[in-house]
Amino acid sequence: MSTKKYFGNWGGSFIPEALHETFRQLDIAYRQIRNDPAFWEEYMSLMSTYSCRPTPLTYAENLSNHFGGAQIYIKREDLNHTGAHKANNVMGQGLLVKRMGKTRVIAETGAGQHGIATATMAAKFGFECTVYMGEEDVQRQRPNVFWMEKMGTTVVPVKDGSKTLKDAINEAFRDWVTNMDTTHYVFGTACGPAPFPEMVSWLQSIIGQEAAEQIVRQHGKLPTRIYACVGGGSNSLGIFQRFLDEEQTELVGVEAGGHGLDSGQHAARLCGDDASAGVAQGYKTMFLQNDDGQMLDTHSVSAGLDYIGVSPILADLWEKKAVRFEAATDDEVIEALDLTMRMEGIIPALESAHAFVQAFKEASEMAKDEAIIINMSGRGDKDIFTIAHAYGDPSWKEFIIDRAEQYRK
Repeated sequence: MSTKKYFGNWGGSFIPEALHETFRQLDIAYRQIRNDPAFWEEYMSLMSTYSCRPTPLTYAENLSNHFGGAQIYIKREDLNHTGAHKANNVMGQGLLVKRMGKTRVIAETGAGQHGIATATMAAKFGFECTVYMGEEDVQRQRPNVFWMEKMGTTVVPVKDGSKTLKDAINEAFRDWVTNMDTTHYVFGTACGPAPFPEMVSWLQSIIGQEAAEQIVRQHGKLPTRIYACVGGGSNSLGIFQRFLDEEQTELVGVEAGGHGLDSGQHAARLCGDDASAGVAQGYKTMFLQNDDGQMLDTHSVSAGLDYIGVSPILADLWEKKAVRFEAATDDEVIEALDLTMRMEGIIPALESAHAFVQAFKEASEMAKDEAIIINMSGRGDKDIFTIAHAYGDPSWKEFIIDRAEQYRK
């Protein structure tokens, strides 16, 4: 097996010369584990005992009845250890780091879920760990920062640029160039230079493999549609891959519409008009950039979807019209989150709630014997500060003020 560097017109490996040997070694190690059935067996054993694989496929009966159309099922990646799909990729890369004999890992994170998953993996395997996180995201995701630090990870707030995910990635690459002999960069999504897009997608493919078996067992046939939020693309590719050749199943990726696609404050790369082809951060894809190639500021109520680029694999699927892309605004996300909590007692992460928005828009137009799957990539407890602020909850505000006064004493 050879590593796939390009996906149609997208991908590649545009890296500094200083990193060529590091990437060559990584590529060799990755090809070795792809060709070694024992690695996948070890990976599956780890995920079934340390995480929560297989994660359940939950039938959302109340929501299904509410919309009166398709039967709604939710793939519960929120029940993974650390509360998101991120554990799938991170624990797999942890096993790879052990085989490579490196002693330190670094990572970037936006919503904090990849960072906390990497911190967990580092603690389990005994690696030194540094996580780079945009300063704005540090403020939005303070609980995750707290737990990362308590597990022994050094969290570095990045104060450059927009102080979000793209800036954290830049800082992580700078670190890697300096410490590549001892350090592995645990890339968090299916972006970046090869072999990361393929490797991360492969490790996340367990989501779709499980979902296909579960939906047939529970519903009797494959779903008509699958919905997943799209930031970098790891959770959507994780569930989409298994269904790419299933003609009866439509795949729908939902990007961050922010304040609206006409507002200039969003993170829609594949369903808006503000993105164009470019090369940055080691690969070619669709980036939100101006005519001079300068990256634009992004916005989303969710810290994990405000990335400037998108997986080259998804860019290829978009170009081939194999996946349909939509966008959900911040207001729509809060509404979908509220409905899901009240009707099912399930709290999606703000990222995941984008997928719920589009599913809710379309469910009532479908037949009752059809099924849809929403990939719930993470749980919303990490977003409590953002969600409480969005709700304007007076009791929460009072609690925060009271607690702050206690800390001052």
